[in-house]
Amino acid sequence: MSSLLHTHNSRRKLTTLVENRTIYSAAYAELNIFETHEVAEKVALTFDFPVIASMLRGKKVMHIEGMPSFDFYPGESVVMPTNKEMVIDFPIAKKDDPTQCLALGIDTDKINDVVQNFNDAVAIEKENNNWNLDASASHLTNNTDVNQLIQRLVYTFTNNNNSKDILLDLMIQELIVRLLQTKAKAIILGDSENIFSDTRIGMVIKFIKEHLTDRDISVDTLAQKACMSTSHFHKKFKNTLGVSPIDYINSEKIKFAKKLIKEKNSFQISEIAYKSGFNNVSYFNRQFKKMELMTPLKFKESIASDS
Repeated sequence: MSSLLHTHNSRRKLTTLVENRTIYSAAYAELNIFETHEVAEKVALTFDFPVIASMLRGKKVMHIEGMPSFDFYPGESVVMPTNKEMVIDFPIAKKDDPTQCLALGIDTDKINDVVQNFNDAVAIEKENNNWNLDASASHLTNNTDVNQLIQRLVYTFTNNNNSKDILLDLMIQELIVRLLQTKAKAIILGDSENIFSDTRIGMVIKFIKEHLTDRDISVDTLAQKACMSTSHFHKKFKNTLGVSPIDYINSEKIKFAKKLIKEKNSFQISEIAYKSGFNNVSYFNRQFKKMELMTPLKFKESIASDS
């Protein structure tokens, strides 16, 4: 991501060493790039519009009401509602190695328009899907679709292009949809009271959770459980959760594998793969690296070094 900031770095002016702010404006959005060049604590920020904040470089410690404090690294994002305060610590910022973060503010009317289209097009059966982005903060870690979109947005905001406004408008619409899908996914997957147990997608999620380590979960089987054709089920699942059924299953298996590595550090990587429901160790390694940005072995070593 830092390479995408080359144009920004060559043009921006430093007026303060703590959260120096550069603003790029578009029709429906505002990109703020913050840089901190020295260690600091308890720096408070609020915005009068919904914001998605993403780390670009370094580390922050985030304190947000209603959430446990957490370390904030590159590849992670936080969705913040209007006027929600975040208090930030900068434990490793240096003059020659600054912490960099972006905050993308999106016009509320634009969000409402996209939300309405989303609600009309994607519904979970028997449920009233009034999703919005302005309710509570959410911490997203290594969400590939969101990260890729943010990279494209940063590049387009900071570089001149004749089609800049049109491109930004399309990307912002897509970003809102991705975030809505993430929220729909979080609500379904965190359904501790089985609110969605009588819906077809909810029933499939329950089935996957109960058979997670099986090696023969196929999309055809899941479609049968949902009483849909395979093609319709695949489309419905992806529209609702933002990921394909196979990608969702793999992500859940990787979460299980991480839990095994943390609890039983003596397991070999091949054992972890098979116990997590993978038939092939090399495929397990590829999926793990895709989702965690490191190999299972590197993850295992990092756990061992922290203990």
